Amino acid sequence: MELSSEPVLAPLEMSQTASQGGEATPGDGDYESLPPHVSVTTHMTAGAVAGVLEHTVMYPVDSVKTRMQSLQPDPNARYRGVYEALRRIIRTEGFFRPLRGLNITIMGAGPAHALYFACYERVKHSLSDVIKSGGNSHLANGVAGSVATVLHDAVMNPAEVVKQRMQMYNSPYRGLWDCVRMVTRTEGAGAFYRSYSTQLTMNIPFQAVHFITYETMQEWLNPHRHYHPGTHIVSGAAAGAISAAVTTPLDVCKTLLNTQENVALSSVNISGHLSGMANTFRTVYKLGGLPAFFKGVQARVIYQMPSTAIAWSVYEFFKYFLTQQEARRTSWNPK
Repeated sequence: MELSSEPVLAPLEMSQTASQGGEATPGDGDYESLPPHVSVTTHMTAGAVAGVLEHTVMYPVDSVKTRMQSLQPDPNARYRGVYEALRRIIRTEGFFRPLRGLNITIMGAGPAHALYFACYERVKHSLSDVIKSGGNSHLANGVAGSVATVLHDAVMNPAEVVKQRMQMYNSPYRGLWDCVRMVTRTEGAGAFYRSYSTQLTMNIPFQAVHFITYETMQEWLNPHRHYHPGTHIVSGAAAGAISAAVTTPLDVCKTLLNTQENVALSSVNISGHLSGMANTFRTVYKLGGLPAFFKGVQARVIYQMPSTAIAWSVYEFFKYFLTQQEARRTSWNPK
């Protein structure tokens, strides 16, 4: 279905004019708050669409990040930068190689982000009502983001394990289901959650910083909380960059737990499978010292900035569009 921009923009212009004049016009609700009767399904649909786009648009850069975080990479997989890595991967391994693992990512991102955004909105509004009588609360935003992350990661963690194993150089897996079967047979089903605690340890502060930064930027750039795509893109990009940079050490540990990089583990006399966050921290330090904790930071930030900007702009558009649709229905069918 093709959406015309004119009917969508018109209510926005009316709302901005009204707010400048100090009077509210019919249908000029705060778009940040979806109509009261909107179902959880609406939040979940908006979140799922945003999540799938977030993970797919910049997926090739995510593939590069996984390889650049390798602690003892193959000589043929040592890269100086993101662009050079992408160019070499495409030239030597094929055009579609940077997209390997995209299918499992889409399968996981849809339901994971549906739960993530639905939970975030509900918890944020509930806590804000208690803490600041419905006003914006950084504490509520941070707690809501953290709670939403627990649900998100429970769904996304197995997909991350499969995805990263398929992204590695010389990955032995023929495809998605071959990877799932081999990991289950050789390491057990628990392998898909081996990095869950590390993922949570990384993502809870990541999302707390992410949401607090986003909401703070919105207070500065968009204090009246109108639908303004530019502010959502800028706020989302800043939130993604800052949260990605500060949590890179934990992401390096998560990648090692997910990939169980054999050459690196053998070099420090680790037989079997690496498990546990403390053991992983010690192993990363042994293999590369403090700089090892920031391997792939450039690719991680480059990936997160546009990804997070896309996710927020798509999600905010969904909220705005649905709110305007409800306003039209109300004006056409007054009680």
